[in-house]
Amino acid sequence: MARDPLAAVSAVATPQNQPIPGRTDQVRNAAGGYAFAKDLWTRLEDFLILGTTRGTYYVNEDKLTAENAGVLFQAIDADGPRVVAMLTGISTARPPRAPKQRPALFALAACYAKGDAGTRQAAKLALPKVARTTDHLAQFFGYYKNLGGKATGRGIGAVAGRSLRTALGSWFLRDSADDVAFRACKARQRKTPQGEAFDLRDVLRIAHPVAEDERRKALFGWIAGNVSDERAREVLPAVDRFLTAKAVTSTAEAVRVVTTAKVPWEFLPDAMLREPQVWDALVDTVGMTALLRNLARMTRIGTLRPGGEATRRVVARLTDAGALLKARIHPMDVWLAMRVYASGEARPNPRAASHSWEPVPAVLDALEETYELSFGGVEPSGKRLLVAVDSSGSMSYARVSVGGSSIGSPYEVGCAMAVMLARIEKGNVHVIDVDTAVHASKVTPRTNLREIADWRPSGGGTDLSLPFTWALKRRHEADGVVVLTDNETWAGRQHPAQALDAYRQAVSPGARVVVAAMTAVGYSIADPKAEGVLNVAGLDASLPLVVNGFVRAV
Repeated sequence: MARDPLAAVSAVATPQNQPIPGRTDQVRNAAGGYAFAKDLWTRLEDFLILGTTRGTYYVNEDKLTAENAGVLFQAIDADGPRVVAMLTGISTARPPRAPKQRPALFALAACYAKGDAGTRQAAKLALPKVARTTDHLAQFFGYYKNLGGKATGRGIGAVAGRSLRTALGSWFLRDSADDVAFRACKARQRKTPQGEAFDLRDVLRIAHPVAEDERRKALFGWIAGNVSDERAREVLPAVDRFLTAKAVTSTAEAVRVVTTAKVPWEFLPDAMLREPQVWDALVDTVGMTALLRNLARMTRIGTLRPGGEATRRVVARLTDAGALLKARIHPMDVWLAMRVYASGEARPNPRAASHSWEPVPAVLDALEETYELSFGGVEPSGKRLLVAVDSSGSMSYARVSVGGSSIGSPYEVGCAMAVMLARIEKGNVHVIDVDTAVHASKVTPRTNLREIADWRPSGGGTDLSLPFTWALKRRHEADGVVVLTDNETWAGRQHPAQALDAYRQAVSPGARVVVAAMTAVGYSIADPKAEGVLNVAGLDASLPLVVNGFVRAV
């Protein structure tokens, strides 16, 4: 009998290099397969969370940046106030949804530069919420200068119209006078993304915010240079502590103000932050998050060394279960700190030289215990999870960086996430690796996270229908399926969405699916019309909490 080509057309099992018949919402991905096109607002959300740093295996950074900037401008044209609301929500979320603030600041600047009157009004109100520090304000202004079409002039006044002046002025009015003073004292001078000088004094002089009380008048006058230090410190405790810290001229004085006046480390002169004895005093006063973030600095300058007294105290703080619980330190935060510290090198500023240090073994050991203890504050969902880590070649291409330190490939980070989910859910998790076949994963709840650095993905192509066909074949019952991927699937004989439908019909009707993308591409394996499917952009400390909450709804 002659072959009937129409018999090969199937909406149940369609090769991934072809679109599903009848579906007009699929697009060709960068690997040659077909995935569901994300709508405009989902693509914007991905960009705001992930940005475009480093690109992907298939798409370079410049192209990815141009594509996502186009998405942003399209969204502003469609509904600028909605863009502002979205970027504000992501920027202010706790726990954080975005590892970097720059995408939100860029989007806010674009809303101000390209939006209509309603969008600019919303952006004006959002500015002090999103640009919370002097550094944020400098970044916002630099992006606005480029997008506002006035990039030739130097200085703030060259581009600040009346509306922007009002918005900049709101930065000085949102919080109490002493809170604003604290931010100003932490950093009065910064650089824009273009490398130009940015000074709060200049911002204040062109914005002219109206002070409603004597304390704020004193603050504005002090920043502008019109009010004496003596007057400012009389009414503003933050200024008093700042001036006390800035007056130190020796290591002994710095140690004294840290131990007696309890000044924050950010107030000390830069020269003092290069002194081992100063950090020896700060070991006992900085917050737990700041302690984790400054381990490399303290090691580099010699505060932390094998057998040292400061090292002993750091280890004691890192292994204090009560303090960790109070500070709400998440296991993912600890893993990131451990990988940064173990890397021995960081280059936070691409224009500056890199820093290097030799990790202290006792600190690394303590971080492993910190990781173990940090699970004490995480509540399991009580649901059964199947976690599929994309182990294709593209997952080993990029490097994930934190603070200028390389912490591993997307595959390594995905495996770390799988370990944490397995640990949080107390064994109710099965993990597999997926490329064009299903492979046994090395992940267990007790996996030592140091081991993951030596793991390598299986490589090859990508078929992300396999988690569902594998579970269907084995009648593996799961309340939730988590797929950690870059969405570049192309090799299967069936689309992931079709395989999910079959699995739900035959095995687990209520199974919920979380697709965690590691790059801000404009498509997903998840059918946007399907119930119980969540697209998540980014692999950060909040993902286990997101998965936990979403699967609980089963």
